[in-house]
Amino acid sequence: MRKFLAIALLLLAANTANSANKYTAGFEYASINQQPTANADRVEVIEFFWYGCPHCFHFEPTLNRWLADKPENVDFIQIPAPLNKSWEIHTKVFYALELMGMQKKLHEKLFEAIHMKKMRLFDEKSITDFLVKQGVDREKFQKSLRSFAVSGKLNKARKMMKDYQVKGVPQLAINGKYITSGRMAGGYQQMIDVVNFLVAKESKK
Repeated sequence: MRKFLAIALLLLAANTANSANKYTAGFEYASINQQPTANADRVEVIEFFWYGCPHCFHFEPTLNRWLADKPENVDFIQIPAPLNKSWEIHTKVFYALELMGMQKKLHEKLFEAIHMKKMRLFDEKSITDFLVKQGVDREKFQKSLRSFAVSGKLNKARKMMKDYQVKGVPQLAINGKYITSGRMAGGYQQMIDVVNFLVAKESKK
């Protein structure tokens, strides 16, 4: 009886250890050089995405479910990744709409227009025409798009691509220390599972 009890306790200890170390750096996520975060008392999660990316579009429902019930100590930030010159227009559009207070309202509509309605929104004219039909003032939008503030945010986003080693999207960064992606984690929900694991790890500190 004592032998069986000892075996059971050993199995329980092993399972607990495996649960605590469920994911491994270099496999489901990677460590990066520490990047600055806005608030050392909270855990920062960044999503790098592109409106033209089908994977980003399909990841949205999973991400939104997590956002609706994310840990209280997590700050979530979206960065529209300018991974190449052709992607920069979407970066500028994101920040121009943010400057106008309309980004959250139109975020899903831009995704849906490109991926569900198959609209070719990849240049300033087509995007502007689409946004005007959504109630955006053309002149104010174009002024915002060309503003110094949007130019500055574009430059910052470019730098973050290098600092966070972004090679594809969607990619998630956790507290300036770790990155994960669908390829690394094994899928959309797995990305969220890895984020929760790393958020818990950072929260203990």
